[in-house]
Amino acid sequence: MDSLTQIVLGAAVGEAVLGKKVGNKAMLWGAIAGTIPDLDVLTRYFTDQITATEMHRGFSHSLAFCILLAPILGWIAHRIYHKREATRVNWSWLFFWSLVTHPLLDAHTTWGTQFFWPLDLRIAYKNIFVVDPLYTIPFLICLLIAMFHKRTNPRRRKFNNAGLYISTFYMLLSLVFKWQAQSSFKKELEEQGIAYTEIDTRPTPLNTILWNAQIETDDGYRMAYYSLFDDQKITFSNEFPKNDHLLDPIRDQHVVQQLIKISDGWYIIEEDVDRLIFTDLRFGQIGMDADNSPFLWKFEIITKEDGTVEVKRLSGFMANTEYSEVLSELFQRMQGN
Repeated sequence: MDSLTQIVLGAAVGEAVLGKKVGNKAMLWGAIAGTIPDLDVLTRYFTDQITATEMHRGFSHSLAFCILLAPILGWIAHRIYHKREATRVNWSWLFFWSLVTHPLLDAHTTWGTQFFWPLDLRIAYKNIFVVDPLYTIPFLICLLIAMFHKRTNPRRRKFNNAGLYISTFYMLLSLVFKWQAQSSFKKELEEQGIAYTEIDTRPTPLNTILWNAQIETDDGYRMAYYSLFDDQKITFSNEFPKNDHLLDPIRDQHVVQQLIKISDGWYIIEEDVDRLIFTDLRFGQIGMDADNSPFLWKFEIITKEDGTVEVKRLSGFMANTEYSEVLSELFQRMQGN
């Protein structure tokens, strides 16, 4: 999830583990540990864009990384404070739990995490958007209130625990909402006689009320939206053809295989003059018009004269997007159809 949420979670976990012994230092170091896994974004400075994208939320978001790094950070913190207040083991546990809760939280987003690295398995429950104010803001308020109480004051622990309980309850509630949305999509598909092979659901930005479905058919995909407040039938888009055959001449190229892996197979291909447009569907559309709203995550594939392939992430098509209008449309659709 976003950096602020991870800082809040790390600080709250640090407080829960060691706050009674070291006070606000537990929150500080927990917050620092909570951001460390996302330092994998720095790989973009050492490798190409596609490889960096493929590596994102890999090793640094794994259980192995947390186990290896926690005792090192615990030793450093113990040395800084000259062995006072808490033992090296105490500090190591603080860092382990602050580190490991980061990928466990990210596993609930669309991108997911490779928590069991080196196994080639990405865990993605897709029940919360990467930024969700209803998860973060109550959590942050509870943490700030706890911060201004002395470490020996029992109210400090109560407020910190309240933040952890409220955020966890909201996360569990989002799983219930996802189940309700997916059940509604499946029921409507059956009633409307639409054949499909697989369905994937995820929340739309900033909420868990409005859900997006991507439905795989034999030859392509359909899109649809469902709000928990809907009282009319769900409208499914026309089919977007996958056009997978367009990749055949270059399918064996390493970078093309990377794109297919990054998208987890959820993609469509379009021809555009002398290039192909590879659209990763999982990150949804910009707008609520399932038939016409553009998709967010696109790459251009250019085949050079020597047969090699060049791939670039596209973002220019978003330059004229009026985000205020998109948000207005989003919140209006959340209220039901």
